[in-house]
Amino acid sequence: MFATVTATLSGFALGFAGAASAATPTFIQGTLVDAEKKPLPGVDISASGPNNFTSTSTTDPLGKWRIEVPAAAVYEVSINQEQLPQGQTLTDPTRATIKANVISLGFNVTILFPIGPGVEKASDLDRGAQLLADGLILALVIALAALGLNLVFGTTGLTNFAHGELLTLGGLLTYYLSAVVGLKVILAVPIAVLLSAFIGGYLQDKVLWQPLRRRGTGLIAALIVSIGLAIFIRYFFLFIFGGDTRQLPEYAGQDGLTIGLVSITPKSIITSSIGLAMLIGATLWLSRSHMGKASRAVADNPALASSSGIEVERVIRAVWILGATLAGFAGIMITLNQGVSFVLGQDLLLLIFAAVTLGGLGTINGALIGSLVIGVSIQISTLFIPTELKYVGALVILILILLVRPQGILGKKGRVG
Repeated sequence: MFATVTATLSGFALGFAGAASAATPTFIQGTLVDAEKKPLPGVDISASGPNNFTSTSTTDPLGKWRIEVPAAAVYEVSINQEQLPQGQTLTDPTRATIKANVISLGFNVTILFPIGPGVEKASDLDRGAQLLADGLILALVIALAALGLNLVFGTTGLTNFAHGELLTLGGLLTYYLSAVVGLKVILAVPIAVLLSAFIGGYLQDKVLWQPLRRRGTGLIAALIVSIGLAIFIRYFFLFIFGGDTRQLPEYAGQDGLTIGLVSITPKSIITSSIGLAMLIGATLWLSRSHMGKASRAVADNPALASSSGIEVERVIRAVWILGATLAGFAGIMITLNQGVSFVLGQDLLLLIFAAVTLGGLGTINGALIGSLVIGVSIQISTLFIPTELKYVGALVILILILLVRPQGILGKKGRVG
């Protein structure tokens, strides 16, 4: 079975290489409109890239522009602001030059320049509302991953440092199915979730962790194995997909919707709604279903649960599959909004562990509360500190709370829910 998965992933690499080599016309393009969606003709848009590549396009009467690029690379796209009509300018001066990542020849990239009637500095209230919305979305991503990590810890005692790679797996599978195979994202996402559950949940436990449990491997040794596994998987992804951050062609650019003081894209609304539904469903399943009650019994006392007729290995396998499913979709949420790279999971792993520790190791509700605190505090803190230091604020909160309550907010020794 392991050989089958290896062959499948090798097929991913071959398909990816074939797509990248296809010599098809590829464009960076867009439509230049003002705040009222009226086209802005006669404005020069220029692009520069590797090997001294430069090219310029002028917007047509419909505001459309298009620049053909020769290779897959990162290009800098700039707008000539002096040619904008009187009273119109960039609403975000930092976006006069935008980086466009052409992931593969044959997949066009759409760039949007924010144009409006002058630059208006957002108030602290507007910024706070937007940051709160962004923080809730980040908290949802962390919660999806943290819940699975906490369940595995609760039922097996394993601190799994390879859990972050499950997020990367979900994102890369979605990218491969969408950008290389050519499936619509609406089809690629559920397939990627199912593959994440099978590879990252069922297969990982079947091939690696179950044999180690049968041999009586200690928790410290298992932790070291998980660290080695994380490093192996991370660089395996690097070998297959490369080190660039890759965007889904179908969602390279999308206008945001203004809801009150908050601007949010439709893809964020849809993915967040699905993620929230999955989180609620998983919580209800764990708290009310027979399998969920069995998982709590296994967490309390595996030997006693086994003597009571509970199939301990079956429960653990179900927990692994659930955790991989949630983590895979968390990675997909990030991929749809920010793109995916081989370090996606590694970058979030510290925040996931912080949320689990803050809420209380082995507790379901604790993981959710910890994720909410970490996600919101990271974004809100940028009102007062530089963006580069936003993770520091979340970790300071973690330290302060643990000084007062070492077991975490809802920590209970030996409990999973």
